[in-house]
Amino acid sequence: MHTVVVRVWLPDRPGALGQVASRIGAVKGDLLSIEILEVGGGKVIDELVVALPDPDLVDLMIAEVHAIDGVSVEHVRPVGGDHSDGGLLALALAAELAETDDAERMTAAVASVARLTDGAWAMVVRGDDVLASYGDAPDPDWVMSLLAGTRHLGDPMVASSDMFWADLPTSGMWLAAGRDGRTVHERERVRLDLFARIADALFAT
Repeated sequence: MHTVVVRVWLPDRPGALGQVASRIGAVKGDLLSIEILEVGGGKVIDELVVALPDPDLVDLMIAEVHAIDGVSVEHVRPVGGDHSDGGLLALALAAELAETDDAERMTAAVASVARLTDGAWAMVVRGDDVLASYGDAPDPDWVMSLLAGTRHLGDPMVASSDMFWADLPTSGMWLAAGRDGRTVHERERVRLDLFARIADALFAT
């Protein structure tokens, strides 16, 4: 089986998700899990985990779903690792971080943030010092300036941003991660915030 994560935009109306599930079933897809990422403005953004008997069926599945009135596919990606459920992945990564030796915890944390956000880069920063990074992370001063500006403006672009961030106030640090071509949604931010709270408590011990 070929398993993929499908992010779809649906009209917020009864039966819309059932129509999507029916089209997935029509191409012999098996709907394994559903996560609601965001609701608002008459739209629902869902992330579906789908198992298909053949990877060649992915394009056909997308075409079938797109054919539903008011439905669009934002992104499709293969499932990476052992966890296809975002909530379970966050718990697993938090447990692994708690079990990691203190000397390696910072490196483990930034790798976990990158995996949790599916980010191309991630960093943990204290003051002006990058304590750990993953991927081709941007200059932290640029990230800090961007965050300061959005916070000052009440974060009006949060729904369309492709960057995550979270404060670790107890340990005096902050973390950020970014990815290209995929919008960050509300539930993803909440998940990272909860992970960051656990990491903050671990770093402060």
